[in-house]
Amino acid sequence: MHATIGDRVRIKGRNVGMREQVGEVVEVRGRNGEPPYLVRFVDGRETLIYPGPDCVIEPGVLEN
Repeated sequence: MHATIGDRVRIKGRNVGMREQVGEVVEVRGRNGEPPYLVRFVDGRETLIYPGPDCVIEPGVLEN
C-alpha cells in the first residue's frame, strides 16, 4: 500500500452497526509512501495506522 500526505483513508466497518471511518493522512512514517501513516479522522482524533484489507487509500484533492 502507498499513500502521501493529504490522501484520504477509508476504513470499512467489519461488523454490523460499525460505521465506516474516514480520515486524512497527515504524516507518512514508512519509506517511499509505505505504512505506518498518522491519520486525522473527521472527529479530530489522530492515530497511527497500518492499513489492513478493510482499508482503502484514495488520492487527496489539491486545493487552489
